[in-house]
Amino acid sequence: MLERIHMSIVQEVEKQGSLTAAAEVLHVTQSALSHSMKKLEQQLGTDVWLREGRSLRLTQAGQYLLAVANRVLPQLDLAEERLQQFARGERGTLRIGMECHPCYQWLLKIVSPYLAAWPDVDVDVKQKFQFGGIGALFGYEIDLLVTPDPLPKPGLHFEPVFDYEQVLLVGADHPLAQQAFVKPAQLARETLITYPVSIERLDIYTQFLMPAAVTPRRHKVIETTDIMVQMVASGRGVAALPRWLAEEYAQKTGVAAVRLGSKGIAKQIFLGAREADLDIDYLRAFIAMAAESSGD
Repeated sequence: MLERIHMSIVQEVEKQGSLTAAAEVLHVTQSALSHSMKKLEQQLGTDVWLREGRSLRLTQAGQYLLAVANRVLPQLDLAEERLQQFARGERGTLRIGMECHPCYQWLLKIVSPYLAAWPDVDVDVKQKFQFGGIGALFGYEIDLLVTPDPLPKPGLHFEPVFDYEQVLLVGADHPLAQQAFVKPAQLARETLITYPVSIERLDIYTQFLMPAAVTPRRHKVIETTDIMVQMVASGRGVAALPRWLAEEYAQKTGVAAVRLGSKGIAKQIFLGAREADLDIDYLRAFIAMAAESSGD
């Protein structure tokens, strides 16, 4: 019944002072404009204008409709502008899921300059999708997945953004701190502190301990990186972290980073996205900024 054109007509007649002038602004004929308003008045069962000679005077119903038009039309104009920005990939919310506990600190280094470069795009980080990120991508719950272990699937694209080395974090006064690298057997006497992740998803197990048939003396789970580092610094255990993060903590905490094996454990961080979304400007820009970051 009540449509946008009706509100536009009332608003323009009030601004221009006549049906003829309003019709010119709205790019319709005067007869079409008059017919539209007469039909609305019939449907509403009340007059919008009172005709006094060649002039029009808004009725109480017309005054109310004008007030609604003045309030609603700017919102509709803004909504159209925003939707066009969405279509051009200039505005939106980038939802990022994390499958990498220690990558949160790395992510923060990218988010700040990204928000500055894209002021009309918000960022939402969802850590509850740890190790369920593929389903979250397919379910449109997230737009990007940060993961060190991509799982190729039709319809998804994984972009490597930087390389890093997984190292062992030990207390600064730990006997292993002075060694060039640590051997698997040397962890048999240690308490290994990890994130709450299944052993099958922990590189220190799958790429270091398991191939050597070694089990640590004790396995302790801690969710927070800061607490994990404090535990290591106090001699309560050892932990595996990316070198860039381990060295960052080593500069301000009593810990040291030691290579895992003579060749080390090489890893990569990937950003996963739906292939259909790769043309979205602000998503593509985030991937590019992440690739430019070394993680150091």
